[in-house]
This record gives sequence, C-alpha cells and structure tokens, in this order.
Amino acid sequence: MADVIHLNHHLLHVLNRFNIHLGFGDKTVETICNEHDIHLDFFLDIVNTFHDASYFPLQHLQKFKAGMLINYLQKTHAYYLNVKLPEIASYIERLNNDESILDAHKKLLADFFADYQHELIVHINKEEQRVYPYIKKLEKVLQNDSASREEMEELSNYSIHEYEAEHDDVEAKLFDLKNIIIKYLPPPKDSRLLNVILHELFELELDLNNHGHIEDLILVPIVDKMEAALRSQLTQFGQ
Repeated sequence: MADVIHLNHHLLHVLNRFNIHLGFGDKTVETICNEHDIHLDFFLDIVNTFHDASYFPLQHLQKFKAGMLINYLQKTHAYYLNVKLPEIASYIERLNNDESILDAHKKLLADFFADYQHELIVHINKEEQRVYPYIKKLEKVLQNDSASREEMEELSNYSIHEYEAEHDDVEAKLFDLKNIIIKYLPPPKDSRLLNVILHELFELELDLNNHGHIEDLILVPIVDKMEAALRSQLTQFGQ
C-alpha cells in the first residue's frame, strides 16, 4: 500500500474515504482491504480511476452494487463539506487579513467563493436527500421478492434520467473562480498564499471530475438497468 502513496500522493484522500490511514507498514493492498472489509476489486478500480483518467473499465465497474458506489460517493461528499471547502475558506480568510490587498479584491474573491460553495452544497444536498435514497430503495425493493406492487409503482414515478437533467454543472463557476485568482488579483505580501488557494481549487476540481465520472458513467447506467428490471416486474404483476 505504501507504493500506492509513493506513486500518487493525491490518493491519500481516496484512501481516507475507505477508512484507511497511514501507518500500514509493509502490508499489501489485499491485506489492508481484508482487514478493513473492503471489496478488493472495487478499491482497485476506484484508485486506478482516480490515478489515471484514461482508466475507466465501464463494464467491469458497472458490475458493482449501487449501494457500494453510493457509500463511497457519500464519503466523498463528506470530504468536500467537512474538509475541502472549510480548508479553502480558511485560506481566503487569511487573505482577507492582508492589508496590502484592496477591500474590493477581497470581497470579489470571498463573494465568488461563497457563491460557488453554496452551489456545490445545493448540488450535494440534492443527491443526499433525493437521488441516493431513491437508488437505495430501488435496490432494496428489487432484492425483496415480497415487495408490493404499490412500492414498485411509487418508485416507477421517478427516473434516474430526471437526475441527469437536474445534475448541476458546477465546473464552470469553479473555472471562473480560478481565473479571478490567476488573472486579476494582485499578489499579497505573502504571494504563496494565492498559490496555495489556487492549488487547493485545482485539487478540488480534479476530485469533482472523478466524482462526476463515477456518478454519470457508472452509477447512472447501473440504476438504469435496475429501473428496467422494475418495469419488467410491474409488467409481470399486470399479467
């Protein structure tokens, strides 16, 4: 496992989402996955997908249970809300204490980040409160041979493709936020601070891109198949 970190230190955040933390000595990936009750193939695919954007074995990834994917995605949401966004906000607050920067520039950056943060939180809440519960219930009903027709019909009133249509694009606003820093903000006394903020925004963007790929290219097709199975069962009920 240590070799994984040496290969790409950005994977530290991914390991933490599996409750894997530093201090694992010379243990292999398989050993650590067994100790933490982690599905080895799922872990390897998530790590490889994050490490290499060109690695995306769709057919293999789509064999995993939706609940397994949602568990990982929810931990990713927690990382954004509890770690990454507060971390970036703290750096921007430090920048606000720099007297060498005009108040107008401070306000521009702070307001733009606040808007972006709000948009991302709204997007996350929509997934946590509506989309993920729907998918979990759908998976549970399909696994339950005694599910009632009423339960199935209730679920059939919603489609994952509605979620796709509502899937907010937060990438454009993040790009604009980075551009403000790159093009328009004058350097503060500690010029490294802007570099740190920019670095953190690029890190967030990378993570969000991977998160979006997993949702759109793996989770949605899995749910699409489950919805087809639900429609088939409802048809059988009507016969």
